[in-house]
Amino acid sequence: MRVLGVDPGLTRCGLGVVDGLPGRRARLVHVSVARSEPGLDVDQRLLLIERALEECLEEHAPDAVAVERVFAQHNVSTVMGTAQVAGLAMVAAARRRVPVALHTPSEVKAAVTGSGRADKAQVQTMVARLLGLADLPRPADAADALALAICHLWRPAGALGAPQREPGALTTAQRQWAAAEQAARRRA
Repeated sequence: MRVLGVDPGLTRCGLGVVDGLPGRRARLVHVSVARSEPGLDVDQRLLLIERALEECLEEHAPDAVAVERVFAQHNVSTVMGTAQVAGLAMVAAARRRVPVALHTPSEVKAAVTGSGRADKAQVQTMVARLLGLADLPRPADAADALALAICHLWRPAGALGAPQREPGALTTAQRQWAAAEQAARRRA
């Protein structure tokens, strides 16, 4: 299965395409960040992001699109732009009849790090480890988009097409995180 992860943002929109491989492994296909300048009118900014989304969908033909679920914090203007870009991603996928899933930030963090409270650096580190990358994906928007795609590939047991796990069993990401922590303790 090929998944396009979209970390929506009006200034920077992360786009990450990941293939699911046997054994709950993942392979990087594409990562980029669509950008728009804050000085442009909002409609022009949305048009730039929409073009990048369309190109990514056209070039990589994902089986599913995973978009970060927008939630309101304190800055309503930021949330508005993020929601508008999320809507663009959903419409672009729907136009191609590609299923769309929304994942919360804590759900994504838990899927790739084992903790829903992981910070950006932990997410970047685990995305690099899970995809076998030599360098951390940057900026954080790129790592977040890849994490969204991985999260969707590894959605919880019982979800449509997801493999069943034993209750209490660790996810692949949780096992790799524990191994990394043990290795760090041995080096210290």
